[in-house]
Amino acid sequence: MLFHMVSGGPRPVAPFSHAVEVDGWVFVTGQMPDTPGSPGTLPIGIASQTRNVMENLKTVLAGIGLGFEHVAHARIYLTHFKEDYAGLNETYRTYFAAGRLPARTCVGVTGLAYDARVEIDVIARRPVAPV
Repeated sequence: MLFHMVSGGPRPVAPFSHAVEVDGWVFVTGQMPDTPGSPGTLPIGIASQTRNVMENLKTVLAGIGLGFEHVAHARIYLTHFKEDYAGLNETYRTYFAAGRLPARTCVGVTGLAYDARVEIDVIARRPVAPV
């Protein structure tokens, strides 16, 4: 098992690794909509918050040699589900190639760290070398 902390990545809001890797599967911790240089400072609106979350995921994935093309599953948490679901989807889909969307779960929750509107975690798979 490998425990990854990515240099220049988002500052954890609790005691956890950015990602944990087991047998080529990579479990990326839920990312918040702040930026590495301004922890706890959030932009206004679901589009901006979703963009920041996706950029933080991109940073973590890139830091361990992966990208969104390796993501098999995403789990999304929204604090204002009815209000933000469409806006989240509009921004989220731009990070994946057409026809290559990962499996996904999206749930409404009562609260997130920093009073964020969105948090997303992903499961990725490291490519298997041909035998």
